[in-house]
Amino acid sequence: MLRQYELVERVKAYDPDADEAMLNHAYVYTVQKHGTQKRASGDPYFSHPVEVAGLMTDLRLDQQTIATALLHDTVEDTLATIEDIEANFGPEIARLVDGVTKLSKIEQLPENERAAENLRKFLLAMSEDIRVLLVKLGDRLHNMRTLHFISKEEKRRRIARETMDIYAPLAERVGMYEYMREMQALAFEQLEPEAFATITGRLAEIRSQDSGQVDAIALAIKQALAEAGLSVEVSGREKHPYSIWKKMAERHLPFDQVTDIFAFRVITESVEDCYRAMGVLHTVWQFIPGKFKDYISTPKSNGYRSLHTSLIYENSMRVEVQIRTREMHRTNEFGLAAHWAYKQHDRPDGQVGWLRDLIEIVDASHDPDELLEHTRLAIYQDRIFAFSPKGALFQLPKGATPVDFAFAVHTDLGAATVGAKINGRHMPLRTPLSNGDVVEIIKGSEAEPQLSWLAFVVTGKARAAIRRAVRNKEREDIAELGSKLYDQIAARTPAKVGKKALREALKRLGMEDEEDLMYAIGAAEISDHEVMEALVPGSTADFEEDPDWTRHRKQAISIKGLKSGNAYTLAECCHPVPGDRIVGLRRKGESVEVHNIQCLSLANGIDNDWLDLDWGSRSGMATGRLLVTLYDRRGTIAEMANIVARNNADVRSLDKVRIEDPFATYEIDIEVQDLAHLTRILSALRASDAVAQAERV
Repeated sequence: MLRQYELVERVKAYDPDADEAMLNHAYVYTVQKHGTQKRASGDPYFSHPVEVAGLMTDLRLDQQTIATALLHDTVEDTLATIEDIEANFGPEIARLVDGVTKLSKIEQLPENERAAENLRKFLLAMSEDIRVLLVKLGDRLHNMRTLHFISKEEKRRRIARETMDIYAPLAERVGMYEYMREMQALAFEQLEPEAFATITGRLAEIRSQDSGQVDAIALAIKQALAEAGLSVEVSGREKHPYSIWKKMAERHLPFDQVTDIFAFRVITESVEDCYRAMGVLHTVWQFIPGKFKDYISTPKSNGYRSLHTSLIYENSMRVEVQIRTREMHRTNEFGLAAHWAYKQHDRPDGQVGWLRDLIEIVDASHDPDELLEHTRLAIYQDRIFAFSPKGALFQLPKGATPVDFAFAVHTDLGAATVGAKINGRHMPLRTPLSNGDVVEIIKGSEAEPQLSWLAFVVTGKARAAIRRAVRNKEREDIAELGSKLYDQIAARTPAKVGKKALREALKRLGMEDEEDLMYAIGAAEISDHEVMEALVPGSTADFEEDPDWTRHRKQAISIKGLKSGNAYTLAECCHPVPGDRIVGLRRKGESVEVHNIQCLSLANGIDNDWLDLDWGSRSGMATGRLLVTLYDRRGTIAEMANIVARNNADVRSLDKVRIEDPFATYEIDIEVQDLAHLTRILSALRASDAVAQAERV
């Protein structure tokens, strides 16, 4: 553990003007507050924040960050408060400590909700100041280094999984590759102990049989470049066990067939020397086509810059070579942290582009599972590069489509997308983009995101925005339906209902506004009786609603406007039900065909006689047809059938008409009493989590 004077000396070594008194105060404060607390290893608890502060000095971070690292557990684990921190160390350090503290106060929540809520608070906190993330990554790295001291295997695996799923990808996204690699290695050892032991054992065998081969290859590379007049540093290493295991798993390869186990790094003096070195290496050794990547001209979103190539060395050995300048190397290893060194006056905005996307996802996500899904999509996937027609560069995950591209440019553009051109050609919106594609998005003034897009978009930002838009549209539709039903309910009250009565009804029902009431009515969350009673108290005392419609089923449908004895049929194209406005088409020698007035097929009967019809008072059950899109998973059909049954209706037929992963669409015929009955079932279906979309045909 670093002693007090050692920590201060480290900071003073790169920042001679650092406030020594403040750093000493922070060190003593954390030692006093944590007192006799112990870690699982048996070490004093304060050794942990001191070691995290040491990690921050390795990154040459400013004194406020060092103090935050020292104090980051005091509010959570001692009697200290944020007010105490602010009184002793000022508002900036208090804000940073609060940002780190907020991440760990929800242990009582279920695991998925806990992880999601941690992530939500984490992203929001670091959107204000990226140093919150840097301290948290240091905190997690040191905890992983001491993870083996925890006795419970289940707890070790949970922490390791959280590290692998969230913190290692976040370290990669801010370019802190050293942190990422070590976190992955330590988590891999806990999650896959047998694979870890096997791979490390095989690497040890290779080292014992190596006879200095790595050093020999590094020397050969350096000599080849020196002969070309280039002064470089060359180092070689084995790839990390997790990196090898991941390649084996992705390509279904045994260890013996993983050919590029060795990686070499060439450090040059300038960017020009990087390209010269690459040319020399490609001349001396054969390079492997498709393995060259230029991250200097096109950096990764986290600022990573380097040339990558793979060569075939002697005896058909494949080796990977990375070529970069000294400045690039520091930025690549420590990423965004390198920009926070104490000398920097033009510190970067914490809201870097990918982080802004994550904040949008936080705002758009509906529940914990969605948040985790969308955020992991945003921080995990390999990237491709696509361009706007004006040359702006956008990085997207592999498999991204023009819709993903549109949302990456701006959420409003994504929502207005109606088409796309890729490299000047009109292409379907589900077309996967390739590296270097030029994408032009075609907008529509009345366009809105489509539910079907969820079947092919891959970015978390696009999925979150589409789901939010679809939910809002569904809510609007249900509220509009509820408004129509409300008018019918209000008409049945014994008194005229005005705005005042509606305001009082909202208070009685505990609802915020009129839209909430209309949605509740449309979604069948509230009964007609309850609405009537809220509008006019006492109005339902003598009103008896009969929910059992089975007595109507034996009644024939009665239609006004037909002469006695005239035969009729209900049209199959529009399935009219009592309550619809109807007309009849009379063809010579045929029965009268009854249509919904809005039926599109009426245009085909324009030369036939039209009869103005209405439903009679004895109208019984009729068949309505719905088109219902379900999430294609176990139990959703049963849920749909239960909704119909709970609303006192029968399913007459069910046909699957379309499958488009992850959705399945069904045409369902339902026997109902009237339009209000069918409308109530439709709103209940739309309110179900099993149903993505429901419409009347």
